[in-house]
Amino acid sequence: MLRLLRLLLLLLLPPPGSPEPSEPPGLAQLSPGAPPQAPDLLYADGLRAYSAGAWAPAVALLREALRSREVLGRARQDCGASCAAEPGAALPAQILGAPQPVSGPGAWEPLLLRATLRRAECLTQCAAGRLGPGGAARFRVVSALRDAFRRREPYNYLQRAYYQLKKLDLAASAAHTFFVANPTHLQMREDMAKYRRMSAIRPQSFQDLVTPLYWAAYDTGLELLKQQEAALALPKLEEALQGSLAQMESCRAGCEGPEEHQGAEEEEEKGTQGGLYEAIAGHWIRVLQCRQHCVAETATRPGRSFPVRDFLPSQLRRLHEAYAQVGNVSQAVENVLSVLLFYPEDEAAKRALNQYQTQLGELRPDLGPREDVQRFILRSLGEKRQLYYAMEHLGTSFKDPDSWTPEAFIPKALREKLREDQEKKPWDSEPPQQKPPTYWKDALLLEGVTLTQDAQQLNGSERAVLDGLLTPAECGLLLQLAKDAAEAGARSGYRGRRSPHSPHERFEGLTVLKAAQLARAGTVGRPGAKLLLEVSERVRTLTQAYFSPERPLHLSFTHLVCRSAIEGEQEQRMDLSHPVHADNCFLDPDTGECWREPPAYTYRDYSGLLYLNDDFKGGDLFFTQPNALTVTAQVRPRCGRLVAFSSGGENPHGVWAVTRGRRCALALWHTWAPEHREQEWTEAKELLREEEEEEEENEEEEEILSRDPSPEPPSHKLQRVQDKAGKPLRVREEL
Repeated sequence: MLRLLRLLLLLLLPPPGSPEPSEPPGLAQLSPGAPPQAPDLLYADGLRAYSAGAWAPAVALLREALRSREVLGRARQDCGASCAAEPGAALPAQILGAPQPVSGPGAWEPLLLRATLRRAECLTQCAAGRLGPGGAARFRVVSALRDAFRRREPYNYLQRAYYQLKKLDLAASAAHTFFVANPTHLQMREDMAKYRRMSAIRPQSFQDLVTPLYWAAYDTGLELLKQQEAALALPKLEEALQGSLAQMESCRAGCEGPEEHQGAEEEEEKGTQGGLYEAIAGHWIRVLQCRQHCVAETATRPGRSFPVRDFLPSQLRRLHEAYAQVGNVSQAVENVLSVLLFYPEDEAAKRALNQYQTQLGELRPDLGPREDVQRFILRSLGEKRQLYYAMEHLGTSFKDPDSWTPEAFIPKALREKLREDQEKKPWDSEPPQQKPPTYWKDALLLEGVTLTQDAQQLNGSERAVLDGLLTPAECGLLLQLAKDAAEAGARSGYRGRRSPHSPHERFEGLTVLKAAQLARAGTVGRPGAKLLLEVSERVRTLTQAYFSPERPLHLSFTHLVCRSAIEGEQEQRMDLSHPVHADNCFLDPDTGECWREPPAYTYRDYSGLLYLNDDFKGGDLFFTQPNALTVTAQVRPRCGRLVAFSSGGENPHGVWAVTRGRRCALALWHTWAPEHREQEWTEAKELLREEEEEEEENEEEEEILSRDPSPEPPSHKLQRVQDKAGKPLRVREEL
């Protein structure tokens, strides 16, 4: 009950930056040298101290929570290794499939369960010795809190507490540690910029306190290889490989603990299904899935969404090449043979092996693949075989993290589906490829338009980036239109010099009707105003085809917008060109709610931004989570690029500061409601059409005058009328 109350307290605490109460409540006391306490309880007490403004106790409790979690993980790993190495710890040969048959039905059950009980006894005693009475059972953590530790949220609170205690170097270290894993966190981005401007903070204080050391060794080794320093790179590459394997062992050890499973309250709500063997199988499958996921977790850099592809095989490739460069052919053979364990048909590896064997002059039977890699592959394949069996026969799910899994291990009924899933993996080493679909939802796209990123690649829903909507000449014509209108002083709705969103930028806006009026007056070119109308309809057609083929969309507002950086006012700038917002509701970042009510433009259903140029600095569009802090996707403007998305709270977005140059784009909003269609668009179209007709009339009159140089003055008046069909006639003689 105490655990539940403390966890509920986490949900009631304010985020960092909330007002600070003057009186701290009672806090849990730490006993130096005592067994570690449960990390979740320490974290809850630490946040309570933080909320109370008791900065020193908050720091102590949060640090102890981090230390306890580390001690717990190390204890699990050590106990698992020691119990597995105990005499008699291996399962009986009969269970493992030895040739000798087991006599009698169910004779294997007591053997299996007896071995299980012995292992459980060993683990319990070991954990009690390392962690105190109760062992690991005292350290059950629900998934929400586990994710908070993985996101390094304790360091976010620590940095502010250290700052309040005037310990700036420690604050910078905590902030940097959080920022490495959360590089798109906007508030921390600003905090980091402030810390770096503080002269009292030493540069070496900006260090990552959490990221495993193998990443630093890996990056250093790659850099040395680029510099042709193979001898210096080898120790770093070996350190990276050993560190990667050790990190996987640590991750796998955590898969067996109660921390990885649901809390008791959640289990009670869901209830249990099946009997003894169903429960054993279900638990074992979850453990295997977790262990396999450790491959991807180890290969994922902090702050990145996807793992480095073929992380282990790629390290082995670099190792065998580096050993060959320094003349250590024997080690080169071991590593290239290890590569062939992953990919037996790798042509480059086979050629390298033949070359190394030629250099050795004779076959060396003592040379083989690395033992640590052999153990890893054999164990991994055994787990995959069980998971695929469960997937085929028990209906469970499994997403294989490896592309090297032999096809023979995958049941035939699953191969095609898994092959499709494998091809769809968005590895971060391969940028999204442009897709030129001719149809989307059975709707024809405009010729020359390509789908560059869809909603999945943009990490959201109802989002898309499409290129090719404008030619460079069309972009130039619209840019000239915006420039001419600005010089004429036409700033529709924004007549002030400064932007309404940032004091560091100028903001110029031009509506379609204002453009048509200026064209009629001869202030701007008519081709530009006409193109503005045509392009807005082009975007509407494409947006409807992509998102709403069954329901017509109408333009509700069209705005040609340019943002220009004000020179001399960009240094140490911290604001955005356009703050994070949603287009048809009021976004509340604290609750994640978006209130769709007036005076918000509640009738807007889809939004579009069509960019005209990229010769400026900053100004990228970005999407965030509903908290308006965590960036989920970012798009760089370029001529003819359209970013289209639904206008609701599912797509909060903003614009990074424009720090140099002038950024121009056509902003469009669409609606399903015909009553909210843009009336000015119709008026602008009619105005331009009338101007065209008048020009044609003038051309006809000039042609007549050219045929008769001295005509008599007309004795009648020309008047525009309509025929019965409602179509304007050219002229009518009024006698």
